[in-house]
Formats: sequence, C-alpha cells, structure tokens
Amino acid sequence: QVQLVESGGGLVQAGGSLSLSCAASGTFARINKMAWYHQARGNQREVVAEIYSSGSTLYAGSVKGRFTISIDNAKNMVFLQMNNLKPEDTGVYFCNAEVSNTGLMWSYWGQGTQVTVSS
Repeated sequence: QVQLVESGGGLVQAGGSLSLSCAASGTFARINKMAWYHQARGNQREVVAEIYSSGSTLYAGSVKGRFTISIDNAKNMVFLQMNNLKPEDTGVYFCNAEVSNTGLMWSYWGQGTQVTVSS
C-alpha cells in the first residue's frame, strides 16, 4: 500500500505563484512515474504534468512554460512549481504515483489540494 500526501495549495491572485508538494510513503519496489492532475469543478480530472524516475517530463499544453514538475527520488517526493497562474488553473490538484510492487504496476492517488486563482 502506498500513501500520497499533497500540500501547498491555497489562494493566489492571477499572475502569482504556488508550489505543490507530494510525499509518497509505504511499501513498494520503485516509483516509475509521478504526475499532477487538475480537476476543475464539474470537469474530469486531467493530467497537468508527468515525470518519470529518469527525470523525463511531459506537460499539458495549457501549462507548458508556466509549470515545472520535479522529483526527489531519494525522498519519494514530487513537486509542482506553478507560475503565472490563471483563473482557469483553479481546481483541485491531485498527485498520482505509478509504482512497481510484487512484479505488478499499481496506481495511487492523493487526496487532492485546492488551488484557487482569483482574477
């Protein structure tokens, strides 16, 4: 079992910055990928940024150039630096981890952290 705990959400004005953190704990062989997802009210959860244990990253087009995802493999933590925030970035941000354990791949979610960007 793996637990993911996010932190760092809050209220910020448009153009401002926030930094999110997610810590993974529990029993697993290795983390293959961690990601941040965004869910606006009434919408489906969508991937914002992904990072592999190798350091390779992928970003949604809407955040490219504004958000930066990073990983600390030693601490099993993933971070999301969000700059030049826009009102449409408002929503709940979820951390996701894909881990290898007992020869299988597992996907886990955090509880989410609220980000509100005022115009």
